[in-house]
Amino acid sequence: MSMADSLRIAVVGAGAIGSFYGGKLAVGGRDVHFLVRGGFDRIKRSGIRIRGRRENFHIADAQVYQTPREIGPCDLVLITLKATNNDAMLELIPPLLHRRTILLTLQNGLGNEEFLAQHFGAERVMGGLCFICLNRISPGLIEHLDHGHLNLGELVGVAKERTHNLARQFSQCGVECRVVENLMEEHWHKLVWNIPFNGLTVAAGGITTANILRSHSLRSEAIALMNEVVVGAKSCGYSLPMDVVVEQIKRTETMGAYKPSTLLDFEAGRALEIEAIWGEPLRRAQANGATMPRLEELYQRLKTLDARRE
Repeated sequence: MSMADSLRIAVVGAGAIGSFYGGKLAVGGRDVHFLVRGGFDRIKRSGIRIRGRRENFHIADAQVYQTPREIGPCDLVLITLKATNNDAMLELIPPLLHRRTILLTLQNGLGNEEFLAQHFGAERVMGGLCFICLNRISPGLIEHLDHGHLNLGELVGVAKERTHNLARQFSQCGVECRVVENLMEEHWHKLVWNIPFNGLTVAAGGITTANILRSHSLRSEAIALMNEVVVGAKSCGYSLPMDVVVEQIKRTETMGAYKPSTLLDFEAGRALEIEAIWGEPLRRAQANGATMPRLEELYQRLKTLDARRE
């Protein structure tokens, strides 16, 4: 498949991640079509705006739709739905497919690529890991706080020509993007941050990452969880860098009083991605003989908190 500028792209999930990366592609001149499930009228009227110290752009005439059939087949489908909505893809994805459509999921946690492969074919599936701080203020209005780079990899095998071509598309549109040879290893690398900081901000009562770092007990708990994730990754065959925990703590110190996406979901009453971020990594590590008591405890605490809201 040619990766020319005429690449036809659908974005499924016009929240913070979809609006930002889809928006960068649109501003870069790509043919981007946003499937909007909530706030359609507002986005249709006002467009998509990203605001922040490092990123400021407005797509006044964003191509937005309420159904995938209005969009039709695309060359690339960018999937940014919450993992809790994966079942919806069984209806949303088919109208967007042609024979060689690529499905690129930017979702958090483990199991999303496998879900797509099961239902739409593994050969279509790629995964992307976003390293970015975003907040969705309202439909179509996204606050960019920091970072923004993207790692891309294939679900099956090592990087292909299409992987590098797609990374080049993002780079040409102003997104720092690199290709990784082992997608699952990269997922575990990101979980070293996501598991403690997304989890503890909720479990500790709705606090920021800065609150965690300032508290001796919570900082120690975060580091212990990070070390467990490193052990879990190794049990699954992925050896993470020796300095990964120190690196992630240093990165978190630059974020200020940041509220991760799970805390924002919790505060807004939305479903939490508990299984993808905490449950599935725990199950995979335990299946390979790893003991992860702190993760298991956090997983149960989050499930309890989530259930109390129902």
